[in-house]
Amino acid sequence: MQRFTPYAAFALIVLLALALRLPRLTQRPMHTDEAVHAIKFGQLLQDQFYEYDPVEYHGPTLVYSTLIPAWLQGQKKLAEVNEQTLRLVPAFFGIALVLILLLATNLLSRPVILFAALFTTISPAFVFYSRYYIMEMMLVFFTFLVIVTGYRFIQTKKLKWAMATGLGVGLMHATKETCVIAWFAMAAATLLTIRAAGTGLRASAKSVNWIYAGCGLVLAFLLSASFFSSFFSHPRGIIDSITTYATYFRRGAGGDSAHLYPWFQYFKWLLFNKYSGYPLWTEAIILSLSVPGFVAIFIKKPHRSTNRFLQLIGHYTLILTLIYMIMPYKTPWSMLGFYHGYIIIAAVGASSLFTWVRFTFPRIILSLLLAAGAMHLGWQSYQLNFKYDAHWSNPYVYAHTDADFFRLLEGIEQITSSWPQGKYTPIEVVCPEDDYWPLPWYLRAYSHVGYFNAFDYALPAGALIVTKPILESDLLKKLYDVPPPGQRHMYIPHFQHGVLLRYGVEMDLYVRKDVWDEWYRQSPW
Repeated sequence: MQRFTPYAAFALIVLLALALRLPRLTQRPMHTDEAVHAIKFGQLLQDQFYEYDPVEYHGPTLVYSTLIPAWLQGQKKLAEVNEQTLRLVPAFFGIALVLILLLATNLLSRPVILFAALFTTISPAFVFYSRYYIMEMMLVFFTFLVIVTGYRFIQTKKLKWAMATGLGVGLMHATKETCVIAWFAMAAATLLTIRAAGTGLRASAKSVNWIYAGCGLVLAFLLSASFFSSFFSHPRGIIDSITTYATYFRRGAGGDSAHLYPWFQYFKWLLFNKYSGYPLWTEAIILSLSVPGFVAIFIKKPHRSTNRFLQLIGHYTLILTLIYMIMPYKTPWSMLGFYHGYIIIAAVGASSLFTWVRFTFPRIILSLLLAAGAMHLGWQSYQLNFKYDAHWSNPYVYAHTDADFFRLLEGIEQITSSWPQGKYTPIEVVCPEDDYWPLPWYLRAYSHVGYFNAFDYALPAGALIVTKPILESDLLKKLYDVPPPGQRHMYIPHFQHGVLLRYGVEMDLYVRKDVWDEWYRQSPW
């Protein structure tokens, strides 16, 4: 029975991970990035066409992986795909990130594995981005796969671990090009761990089976090249996967002013987010537990394999944290890579505290404190993912589509369903700097939609026009100044006040009067 207990506890944690990641995946409005990836996936699904773009979109594994849930549900067109289909992919990897801890059973103690599984499961950040159609959860999973299997290969010198490591390396690169930052941190952490162990770099290098390591690298290259070249139908994609680093270097160095933040911003997102009238959002319990975790890791000499593995993770986490802190370009999902390291180390901290505290009463107090902290994390995960999932007070809601945006979609759906042309109704969307996303995702079933940065006075106006208040004078010019007398149509603003696209950004819907009259005639009121 005692042997069964840890496995039962782990199974319950996995069930909790399922409960937090799978329900109501369609509830939150799509973020711009999610919608962009979704449209890219639509090309692959409908047209069997994918071409890697070295400027946008990141690596191809996300869209290729989405084919699986789409095929399983018999979805062959983008109009048949919904948010659940898309978000099942990151949800799967969010759950797999818990399960992969079983791969480290000989490297981590059972208490550490259970604590790490629990913290990964209930971390609001990891739950939130496990329900988000972007690459980060896949990247974190493949990164941890490389760390565990790479260490096992160095330990055992077996081909299977070399190939598993190559699998992870190739998929890391094919998932997101920023994986090179993690690779650098891994390499630096390996050198520091070797030095701490006192084995010497030359002796460590001699102990590696370089033939098997080469086999793993060949597999990594083949996997990456296969994805970037669209399985060798677009060879240019392999070259583009390298030239793209000019773009990423420019962004990382501060080329994109919209995402520039001070060095402490990641910890602000994680530690303290409090606004009047809303709860305090914080994952301080995990970062606090990482302090005794680091102490436990580095006070011990890395003679045992377990200690060396933990020191590798400790060095890796600190180096990666430092790199991301120094880089001025910051988005909240970017921190998941190094934050996962803190979760593992926090698990070490929680386990170590029970080892250090030897008396019954202090252990009871410690247990109660940890239980309270875990329950608070779990409560936050529920609130942030099911109640405040698109609210500006949520620290992980970043330049996100507001829930008010659904009013615009409902208005378009109601009006077009009352008009004979239905989904063929001409819709004109005009927003400066292409700031109309995620509308292309939500209007994917409409066949006559045009997207513009400015009004084209040579084109006829759409039956419905979606635009922004800043372009009101241009709209009036197109509707009433440019057309000759007798060819002008009256347009009616459908909403008394604009609809929020994002916090502080409004959109308006204008409807041609004959279309609006037909909708009004069929309305139940």
